[in-house]
Amino acid sequence: MLNYIWIGLIVVGIFVAVGNDINDEVRATYRNGSVLEGTVEITRRPTALRETWEGELFIPASSFNAFYGSQRTAGDVRQRITVNTGADGLRSVLMPVGDSTPAWWRAMAKASASREHLTGTVVAFQPVEGSGSAAIRFVLEPVRFVKTRAVTQAALDYAGIAVTIALGLIGIMALWLGVMKVADEAGLLHVLTRALAPVTRRIFPDVPPDHPAVGAMIMNIAANMLGLSNAATPMGLKAMEELNKLNPKVGTATNAMVTFLAINTGGLILIPATAIAVRAAAGSANPGIIIGTSIVGAGAATIAGVLASKLLQRLPRYKKAMEVSHE
Repeated sequence: MLNYIWIGLIVVGIFVAVGNDINDEVRATYRNGSVLEGTVEITRRPTALRETWEGELFIPASSFNAFYGSQRTAGDVRQRITVNTGADGLRSVLMPVGDSTPAWWRAMAKASASREHLTGTVVAFQPVEGSGSAAIRFVLEPVRFVKTRAVTQAALDYAGIAVTIALGLIGIMALWLGVMKVADEAGLLHVLTRALAPVTRRIFPDVPPDHPAVGAMIMNIAANMLGLSNAATPMGLKAMEELNKLNPKVGTATNAMVTFLAINTGGLILIPATAIAVRAAAGSANPGIIIGTSIVGAGAATIAGVLASKLLQRLPRYKKAMEVSHE
């Protein structure tokens, strides 16, 4: 079902993006083919061997905003520019995109072929005698299907991220499933399960105290409490697999599954190791200061989730969902 939802969201996103791109084309949002005027403050003139002009393009904010028909920049535009002369005598412009580039042009560059600079064709380039500047009129390369490209690129990027995450989990799952197997063979898991039996019996009354699902759930909750979220994932999957073996109606979550998911989602934690590591990497002066608030917040969320699952499972509507037909 989740796959259909994701496909539906992607299809809707593409349709919306295509609609916006068509609207941009009709309204000439990016002014494709229109001539833009400015002044180049020349920093390098061409030599006999190199027909290249370099300098800083200057366009007043009022002219820039009037050209694009909206408040695209708050200040005057100052942009590095290179004017090249080809073998056919035609001139072209190249503008590298950087932090000083107007945000509107940076967005246009992302939809261009290079994504690192804007290019265009010079209509007129006239150096002013006795000064270090030149008047320039040029047309930027056409920009089309900006939204559609962004949506498709995002879909491809996140598909790659999903594969990377999945491959990364292989090693973790192998390690922790192996640890669980060793603990099971050594009898440690059985001892831990029996020690926590009074608690698990109250929270999961439908699960036999000695069932393998109990051990997997304990390992998962323990890993989550230590902030090892990636390490907890394989144990959570194993717990759900074992709980599903007790499911009288495949395809419908049991009360134990819902309660376990509530505990998992609440994120009961004692040491938020991952969050502390991220804060430390970001240069936090006191990365461990979040421990107290994490315990209180996650504890409250877990209690609320478990109470909600226990209250809802008593309602006739949800009891009926678990009834198995014997006809």
